[in-house]
Amino acid sequence: MSTPIVELKAVGKHFRAADGSARSVLEGVDFTLREGEIVALLGQSGSGKSTMLRIMAGLIQADEGQVLYRGMPLYGTARGIRMVFQSFALFPWLTVQKNVELGLEAQGMAPDERARRAEKVIDLIGLSGFEGALPRELSGGMRQRVGIARALVMEPEVLLMDEAFSALDVLTGERLREEILELWQSGQIPTKAILVVSHNIEEAVMMADRVLIFASDPGRVRAELPISLPQPRKAESAEVRHLIDKVYELMTASSGRRGSGSGLISERDVKLQLGDRLPQAGIAHMEGILELLAEEPFHGRADLPKIAEETELTDAELLEVLNALILLGFAYLTNGDILMTELGGRYVKANNTERQEMFGKQLLEHVPLIAYICHGLQQDKSGDLPEDLFLKLLRFTLSEEEAERALRVAIEWGRYGDLFEYNFNTGVIQRSEEDQSAGD
Repeated sequence: MSTPIVELKAVGKHFRAADGSARSVLEGVDFTLREGEIVALLGQSGSGKSTMLRIMAGLIQADEGQVLYRGMPLYGTARGIRMVFQSFALFPWLTVQKNVELGLEAQGMAPDERARRAEKVIDLIGLSGFEGALPRELSGGMRQRVGIARALVMEPEVLLMDEAFSALDVLTGERLREEILELWQSGQIPTKAILVVSHNIEEAVMMADRVLIFASDPGRVRAELPISLPQPRKAESAEVRHLIDKVYELMTASSGRRGSGSGLISERDVKLQLGDRLPQAGIAHMEGILELLAEEPFHGRADLPKIAEETELTDAELLEVLNALILLGFAYLTNGDILMTELGGRYVKANNTERQEMFGKQLLEHVPLIAYICHGLQQDKSGDLPEDLFLKLLRFTLSEEEAERALRVAIEWGRYGDLFEYNFNTGVIQRSEEDQSAGD
């Protein structure tokens, strides 16, 4: 077995919630990155994957467990580990050359030597001729090349890539991914191991020697899939399609208790609690998938990769929509397939008014946050409540960003289910006109 470079042993990380209590983001993470391998990490948004990368990079410290680099405890950043971010993270006032040289300059390297090394990497990554350009003059793909060059110029043993291709269009992302693989396989870069965080299942299967599935709430590794296919791999090959199916199956498998699975909700899981995260799924996407399932050739059951292909949703978007459909009782998952329930079939056949009524009923039964909002509106004489009231409640269990997202979803769903209305100008949630008339 190859030599370990970075090891995480029972690593945990906590953040403080609004009430001062510790909120666990990572718990009991065990992971070893070895020489000569590319590992892909997949999981739901908010599961702590990026936090894990930042701990490995030494950008933040773990609260529990051990992080080892070459067998020694890691305190702070290590010269042999570099990270590429999704957001490019370039200094807009510096040229391509200066952005790439930045880390070398921070190390005190002489100007001539850092210029030589930067020029070599800029050529390697396909940016020759753009050394004097500013980031605003570059396309998204070229800006990400600069970010990658800035990491590679440090000649890292370990390259951590946090959704490095997700901000790019599909073709640009594929091309850049293939070029990174070519550099890796040809030995043109000294990097000995790569860890890629991704939401793209095909990307993970095409790149990695191992795919890890991350659990949510709290985050940790829950499944691993070794991949022995030789490179280069063909996306349309039967072997790759089989592996993609297998990853979908692993990602949608439930462990039977809330907070211990992949993040997907199933009939066997404990129901959502008031302060839980809500799937980021729009009504149109939910209805679109149900209508697609009802048509030929699916007849109520479909393979997840096929649904992804038909809908053109990203893997992350598709998993969120599936979460919502399962939560509301319109569908369920088994062996990597989605099956429409009897309720889902009735929903597809219903007219718009009937759909809204069915949707609202499922919300009241399965989404405690929406039921709580409706109860509050009924108890308040004015029938108006500020959204800040519910945001404060959500911040006790969710981060600021997650609380905002959960309330936005609850408002969109509740309005569609005709349970309440929302004033976008004042941020006030109001009883629906029908409920107000009934109360008058």
